[in-house]
Amino acid sequence: MEQIIGTLLLSLGGLSAASFYVPSHKIKNWSWETYWITLGFVAWVIMPAVGGGLTTPNLAAILRASSASSLLGAYVFGALWGFGGLMCGLALRYLGLSLGQSISLGVCAIVGTLVPAMLDRKLALLISTVPGAVVLLGFLVCLAGIALCGYAGVLKEQRLTDEQKKESIKDFALVKGLTFAVFGGIMSASMALAFTAGKPIAAEAVRSGTQEVFKNMPILVLALAGGFTTNFISTMIVTAKNKRFGDYVVRPRSTLFLNYFLALISGLMWYGQYFGYGTGATKMGQYSFASWSIFMAAIIIFGNLWGLLLKEWKLVDSRTRFCLWLGIVMLVVSVMMIGVGDGLAQRHAVASAAASISQ
Repeated sequence: MEQIIGTLLLSLGGLSAASFYVPSHKIKNWSWETYWITLGFVAWVIMPAVGGGLTTPNLAAILRASSASSLLGAYVFGALWGFGGLMCGLALRYLGLSLGQSISLGVCAIVGTLVPAMLDRKLALLISTVPGAVVLLGFLVCLAGIALCGYAGVLKEQRLTDEQKKESIKDFALVKGLTFAVFGGIMSASMALAFTAGKPIAAEAVRSGTQEVFKNMPILVLALAGGFTTNFISTMIVTAKNKRFGDYVVRPRSTLFLNYFLALISGLMWYGQYFGYGTGATKMGQYSFASWSIFMAAIIIFGNLWGLLLKEWKLVDSRTRFCLWLGIVMLVVSVMMIGVGDGLAQRHAVASAAASISQ
């Protein structure tokens, strides 16, 4: 049951992550940087403080009682993640939701799953136990599904003319988008490392009376603050260079208010992804590092579904659509397999504990 709840929370986080960029299609008279940092202020500054305050008995006291190394680690990895988030956002701008998310999150899934497993010294479990083998197979199916979705994106790019690409993706640029997607995926995996570095903060939260499911919320305060720092510096440099500070008071006022409202919605959904990840990962037991794969798979599933709804795939042939749908199905199967493997591990741990007590 815990794995089902965890998988649902991770999937809801994935839905939120896949949806946050959708409102950008209605933004008018703003540069991309203005939209990005406005949603970021909501997602990375306001909401972590609100979420942490609502889910912990005393957020400030928890942070004060945590070790300096855990606070610094969460912030620094969050800052690195911020670079990745910026590059992934640019990948979406230049490649669209479907192809941009498939590539960047595919890279992110590999790095964000395996590196924390190595740091926790749990990689051996994937080849030495039956539950571990199921989780490993689910991870490999996840990568295969991501590859198929990415391949479908490549087929789409080869088939369409430049004019057709720009019908659904205004700033389409393949090489530039691929570069941002790959490096953004690598850097974005730093969020998984921020959660690993922040484990002492989570432990302090539990000692202070925070429910287990919300123990990661204080980590988000530091990690997302780091992300805001790097994104704020980067976007302000570009905004100054392009002389776009006037965007924040652009006329007509109806457009300005609509833009702020859309950025607010985007920011809430962006924060929602890590609220879902932070709570869902607490339910996944011994193989909690595999939560990152479930999270990434869910984002790609819903991201490609959004791509279909936004007509990014309307001009492709049946072969391309088949690859896309097969990839989505494989991602769904991978999520189920990882959940089953973690469930088997937890049942084995409970049985072992009961046997020890009976002896």
